[in-house]
Amino acid sequence: MAGEESVRTFWKGYLRLALVAIPIKLVSAEKAEATPRFHQIDRKSRQRIRYLKVAPGKGEVAREDIVMGYEVEPGNYVLMEDGELDSVKLESRHTIELVQFVESDEIEPLYFQKPYYVLPDGEVAEEGYCVVRDALKAAGKVGIGQLTLRGRENLVALYPAGAGLVLDTLRYDAELKDGDRVFSGITSEKPRADMLQMAEQLVEARSAKFEPERFKNHYAEALRDLVRAKLAAGGATPVDEDKRPEGAQVIDFMDALRRSVSGEQPKERGAPAKARSAAPKKAQARRASTATKAGPRTKSPARRAGKR
Repeated sequence: MAGEESVRTFWKGYLRLALVAIPIKLVSAEKAEATPRFHQIDRKSRQRIRYLKVAPGKGEVAREDIVMGYEVEPGNYVLMEDGELDSVKLESRHTIELVQFVESDEIEPLYFQKPYYVLPDGEVAEEGYCVVRDALKAAGKVGIGQLTLRGRENLVALYPAGAGLVLDTLRYDAELKDGDRVFSGITSEKPRADMLQMAEQLVEARSAKFEPERFKNHYAEALRDLVRAKLAAGGATPVDEDKRPEGAQVIDFMDALRRSVSGEQPKERGAPAKARSAAPKKAQARRASTATKAGPRTKSPARRAGKR
C-alpha cells in the first residue's frame, strides 16, 4: 500500500462481510515509547532483577514443564497442554466477520479497550478494503464482530478513520460492573439552581473542538528530562543483563459483493480455504448471538469513536 509506514504486523487474517473476504493485517495504534519504561536494578551488584517462574520446594521451573491449569474448585485444577488449547478451533482466530452494524454514537466509551490500525494485506485487497471503508463512512455506522487475539476471543468494533479503518477491541457486557448499582449511593436530589447555572456557564466558556495534539504527557516529558540530566551529570551505569541462550488467495470482489447484496448465502461458512474453521455451525451461531447481545446498550453523546 503506497505510503504505508513500516510497522510490525500484530495479526493477519480476513475481514468478512457476507460473501466478501478481504485479506487484512492489524498493527498497534499505540506508540510503544510514549512513556519511558524503567527496569529494576540491584544497587549493589548492578544486575537486572528478573522474575523467575518457580515452584515451592523445587525452584525455577523450565518452560517446557509449565502447563495451563483451570481451577474447578479450591486446590483442584484441570490441566491443559498447548496442543489441547490449540485444538479449540474458532473461526475468529483467522477471520473478523462483521455480524452487525450500529450507529457511530451508540457504543458507550466504557466498552472501548484497545485500538489497532487495519491495513489491506496486499494490492489485491485494497479495492475491497476501500469499498468497506467508504460504505461505513457513508452510512455513519460501526461494524461489530469478534476476533481471537492471544488466546482470547474479543468483541470488536470496526470504523473508518481518515484514509483507513480502525479496529477497537471491546469489553463484553459481562466484564463491566452494573453502573446503576455502583452509583446507587449517590443522592438523587437536584443541586441548587444557582450552582448548576454557574457550572453550566463554566462548561460553555471552556467548550472547544477536541484537538488531542494540544495535550502533552507532562509526566513522560519530565521523566525524559530527568534521564537527560542524570546522563549529563554522571553518564550511564553498565548493568549485567544476564543474557541466556534461547532454547493469499485472489478474490473476485465485485462478484462476491453482488452475490452478498442479492442475499445469496455461502455454501460453507468460513474464510477462504487456508483460513477455514472447523467449528460446528451451532458454535458459530452462538458466537454471532453473543456479539449481538454484548453490543451497545445505550446511546452516549460522549462516544469516543464517533464520526471521524
